[in-house]
Amino acid sequence: MSADPLSDALAVAGARSVFSGGFTAGGTWAIRLRGRDKLKVNAVLRGGCLLLREGGGEPVSLSEGDVVVSDGRQPYVLCSAPGLEPVDSDAVTMEPATRMARLGQGEDEDVACVSGHIDLSRDSGELLRRALPELIHVRADAAEAPVLRWLTGQLVGEMKTRRAGVEFASDQLAQLLFVQVLRVCLAESEGLPPGWLRALADERLAPALRLMHEDPGHPWQLAELARAATMSRTTFAVRFKEAAGVPPLTYLLNWRMSLAARALRQDAVPVAVLARSVGYTSESAFSNAFKRAVGVAPRRYRDAVRS
Repeated sequence: MSADPLSDALAVAGARSVFSGGFTAGGTWAIRLRGRDKLKVNAVLRGGCLLLREGGGEPVSLSEGDVVVSDGRQPYVLCSAPGLEPVDSDAVTMEPATRMARLGQGEDEDVACVSGHIDLSRDSGELLRRALPELIHVRADAAEAPVLRWLTGQLVGEMKTRRAGVEFASDQLAQLLFVQVLRVCLAESEGLPPGWLRALADERLAPALRLMHEDPGHPWQLAELARAATMSRTTFAVRFKEAAGVPPLTYLLNWRMSLAARALRQDAVPVAVLARSVGYTSESAFSNAFKRAVGVAPRRYRDAVRS
């Protein structure tokens, strides 16, 4: 692995961003969007609207240039005003050539929004989802907003021109858009729940995280990690647990199991070799630890994934 925990976590989680389409709207309108356990992304290209979470909470006002990412657990409504009966997104007809739908009865197209999702189906441990808040709102005046606007503009351009390679280009642009959103989260970490992303945002803890990611097979001790963070063992352990939600060595164990799960999904490496790569001297010790963490033994996990 690298010494870049954000890139590592995205790779291990198997996060795949996909641009799915969008809509223009005028007059009064409302549309219900469902994440279906995928992270849902919306970017406002023009105008403004409200976001209403069906699980409750205050309405979120969205303006031109804003981007929101929902954790996908609860449906939400984008609308021109509260109190309107929303149409379900599955019932909306998109123009095949542009993948854009038209909402509302007004003649003018006051609002334009594009949508996508991040598929986390391969993240069996929910490494990524657990580190994110229920809703991420990146405002148009955020430091990362100009890059997000450029990426969104490129997505729209690909959608309109439909040049050769449009599907591949759109997916890569959507992936970059998600990385930029995560960078915003790192810069504004106060709203993050305890997890690896919040720990990475802590500059004092980041060196220890990088060590564990760079060499997960090393038998790291609390004292070594505390030295990397230039703290006492007690101070480091308390601060790490507050940020990451788990003690440092538990985080290391979870990270090793995430790496092992990805290797079992992707590679044919023998379990004994895999055990050594994540810091276990015996296959049986690794198998027991993996079963406790994932619920099944490594070989059964590999067989289940491949079947």
